[in-house]
Amino acid sequence: MTKPTLYYVYDPMCSWCWGYKNVWDKLRQVLAPFINIDYMVGGLAPDSDVTMSKKMQEFLQSTWKKIETEIGTQFNHEFWNVCTPRRSTYPACRAVIIAREYQLEQQMLDAIQKAYYLNAKNPSDNAVLISLAKELGIDEREFTNKLVSKTVNNFLIDEIALIQKMPVQGFPSLILLHHGQYHQIPINYNDWTKTFGNIKSYL
Repeated sequence: MTKPTLYYVYDPMCSWCWGYKNVWDKLRQVLAPFINIDYMVGGLAPDSDVTMSKKMQEFLQSTWKKIETEIGTQFNHEFWNVCTPRRSTYPACRAVIIAREYQLEQQMLDAIQKAYYLNAKNPSDNAVLISLAKELGIDEREFTNKLVSKTVNNFLIDEIALIQKMPVQGFPSLILLHHGQYHQIPINYNDWTKTFGNIKSYL
């Protein structure tokens, strides 16, 4: 009998995905024995060298503070002083897709989130991503070449197109594929057991 598949749809630079990290880590550990878990990246913002608008910077800073208040997630707000923020998450998406080839997607996601939210580094910059890949033991030259390759970028575009056919309403999203049907699973940012119960109700 084929096991159901739970798709975790995310963006490496999505602040709500960072807020969900602890609950997701627990949930996936509990689900792993009887559900296939697949990761898919949503691509919040395409490549851009333009500095993020003041309005967008203020919106994201307020979002970080909201997540801190509601979930208790830690953020390093110094990022806004030491980095030049750009609305560009595709590079980070390509990085986790490459890491997926080495069975290191979760590790790359963790590294990107910690670099961004705790260490005030900018994952929109290829140099940051290359450094993180090197720390994970991925060959630097190979990773660098793939990061700017058409092949990986096309894979990202195709994955985004697939996600658009699912009942995804933002990031993170949990989509359960069971008996050929997609089910959107409500996310609880503070209690993994509620989400676990929702998933079990379909099985």
